Amino acid sequence: MYVRFIENNKIETTSKYSFRGLRDLTHLSLANNNIKALPRDLFIDLDSLIELDLRGNVFECDCRAKWLMMWLKSTNATVSDVLCAGPEEMKGKRLNDMASLHNECISTDFIPLHSVSTESLSVDTFSHKNDVYVAIAAPNIESCMVLQWDHIEMNFRTYDNITGQSIVGCKSVIIQDQVFVIVAQLFGGSHIYKFDEDQSKFTKFQDIEVSKISKPNDIEAFQIGNDWFFIIADSSKAGLSTLYKWNDKGFYSYQSLHEWFRDTDAEFVNLDGKAHLILASRSQVPVIYQWSRSTQKFALQGEIPNMEDVVAVKAFWIKEDLYLAMTRYIGDSKVLHWTAKEFSEVQALPSRGSMILQPFSFKERYYLALGSDYTFSQVYLWDAEEKVFERFKEVYIQAPRSFTVVSTDRRDFVFASSFKGNTQIFEHIIIDLSL
Repeated sequence: MYVRFIENNKIETTSKYSFRGLRDLTHLSLANNNIKALPRDLFIDLDSLIELDLRGNVFECDCRAKWLMMWLKSTNATVSDVLCAGPEEMKGKRLNDMASLHNECISTDFIPLHSVSTESLSVDTFSHKNDVYVAIAAPNIESCMVLQWDHIEMNFRTYDNITGQSIVGCKSVIIQDQVFVIVAQLFGGSHIYKFDEDQSKFTKFQDIEVSKISKPNDIEAFQIGNDWFFIIADSSKAGLSTLYKWNDKGFYSYQSLHEWFRDTDAEFVNLDGKAHLILASRSQVPVIYQWSRSTQKFALQGEIPNMEDVVAVKAFWIKEDLYLAMTRYIGDSKVLHWTAKEFSEVQALPSRGSMILQPFSFKERYYLALGSDYTFSQVYLWDAEEKVFERFKEVYIQAPRSFTVVSTDRRDFVFASSFKGNTQIFEHIIIDLSL
């Protein structure tokens, strides 16, 4: 039997190597000191420990105590009560009784990984046969670059290159295991490409009539029932946003919407179980269309008031609640909440020079990325108690136009397109603050 008493010394901590190799130690007392925290895995070598006395200390039951809390649940030794002296909300509680400190001990960050050496306007991602792909609209090199995640090298490599004239959007649609990429162009018309399994590349599948689309600004693809659609928002002065429908042979023009309003963005969303389209415009407030089951068309339902000059609208869910992120280039961008048959404002974010306010999430952490043409972009994190987004991190991207989540191999990335610089790739990492 080997006993050690380190009592009444007013020590605040100890070296993590203090008990290294003491495998025969059976009784240990650190009582009546001034210990606030102990180094992680301090007792890892104490295989014979029978009794541990930690009374009379001032433990801070924050992330530093997480490892001790877990050890208390696994050890066979008899351990005295470990009373918390702080933080304030933990004062007087027994660390022995706590189930978890996990939520308080996890943080995240966005780490620059590398960049794609081209400017871009949009980024889209899709999965096909266990592979992850990224399509980047790069108008300066007249290309829709298709990257593939390399499972061996653990990076994104060039897979294909769809060439065109002033490509402003690449949007993937997967229908019955067929992969299509809608390529929107300012000149020469827009086109649809299909993945050719035999050649392992994308080949032109269909042209989109030039007369319908003059100045494409956004592509939104969605499914209603068993039917597939996509809409291209047209931002020309005589703009006519057009809805296309799949008929097993190709996409055909199905419905024209919102003529003359210079649409900047289209967003598909389910409101109370019914399909809706929201069209944002530089010339009026966003309008809402509802899908009619009887006519099988979209019908104008209403508008979102007091939201002039919206350049982008993105719908997102936080658990059971539906929100909209409304991007405005001048003035404040807004977060709206769907309640009682209408959208109501819950937060305003200063956003001079912003072209995108993009919501995204990883597990239970909800973010908003607010791009800026004039300064650093801001990443906000949802505060579940206050029910607002709080500023989380600044990132520098030249004139960002989109933030797109790409997840693969248990790793999460955000592609940030840039109108004036390289496309940036950030990795979302989880940080255990208790380490």
